[in-house]
Amino acid sequence: MQRRIFLAGLGAMTRVAQAASPFRAVVSFSVLADMLRQVAGDITIVTLVPPDGDVHVYQPRPGDLRDISDASLLVQNGLGLEGWMRRLAGAATFRGVSITATDGVMLRHVDGDIDPHAWQDPRNGVIYVRNIMQGMVKINPAELGAHRERAARYTTQIAAVDEWIAAQFATIPPKDRRIITTHDAFGYYGARYGIEFLAAEGISTDSEPSAKSIAALVAQIKREKIRAVFIENMTDPRLARMLARESGAILGGTVYSDSLSPPRGPAATYLEMLRHITTLFVRAMT
Repeated sequence: MQRRIFLAGLGAMTRVAQAASPFRAVVSFSVLADMLRQVAGDITIVTLVPPDGDVHVYQPRPGDLRDISDASLLVQNGLGLEGWMRRLAGAATFRGVSITATDGVMLRHVDGDIDPHAWQDPRNGVIYVRNIMQGMVKINPAELGAHRERAARYTTQIAAVDEWIAAQFATIPPKDRRIITTHDAFGYYGARYGIEFLAAEGISTDSEPSAKSIAALVAQIKREKIRAVFIENMTDPRLARMLARESGAILGGTVYSDSLSPPRGPAATYLEMLRHITTLFVRAMT
C-alpha cells in the first residue's frame, strides 16, 4: 500500500543516530543500521524506520528529505520492502552513494512475488555485509583496510551464529518443525533450517487477511496440531492472540522479523535477533 509522502510541515522527527562524524548515512530500517554500524566505524547513521517500527507501511516524514539530501550513503534493502523509498529519494537532492543490500542474494519467491526478507538467512546476511562494505569503500576509500577488516570479523560472527542455529534444530524431528507467525517474514529462515512457517498475512503487512483465510489457517493449526503461534514485534498482537485462542495453540512469545528491538530489548542487534527467535522457536517445538 502506497502511503502519501508529506513534503511540508514541522514536527518532532524520530531518529536513531550516532555521534557526529565526517560521513553521514541514511538506512531504511534497524537491521541495516546495525549491519552498517558493524562495518562503518566513524559514521553518523540515521535510521528512518526505528526499532519496533514496520518498514512495510512506513509513512515518510518531512525531515527524511533533509536527512537523505545531507547523506553520503543511502542503504536500503530493496526487493520491494521499502515501497515508499523510490518516491522519497527522488524528491530529495541526494548526490551520494546508494546501496541495495540485497544485490546478489539467493531469492525466495511467493506466489509470483519476491520475498524481501532475505536477511533472515544468515548466508544472505553475509552478502548484505559485503554490499555495505563496498558502499563504505566508495565514500571513504582511505579506510579500505579497516572496512575490510571489520566486515571480515563480522561475517565470521554471522557464520558462527548460522552454525549455532543449525545445531539447535538438529535433534528436532521434521514433523515438529512448524510455526505460525503473523505475516510471511521467515521464509528464508525456514528454507535454511528446514522449518515450515505458516502465516495469516503474506510477505507484506500492508493489507489485512480475510476472514476466510484466517478460518482456514485456524483449521489447519487444529488439524496438524501445530503447537505455537508467535507475535511479531512490529505488528498488532491481536491477530496472533486470536489465532492461538481459536486453534488451541500456545502463544510462543514475541519474535523480531522486520525490525530490531530497542537497545535494552532482547534483539537489539542482527545477531541477537537471530539468537532470540531461534531460542523461542526451539522452545515451542520441544
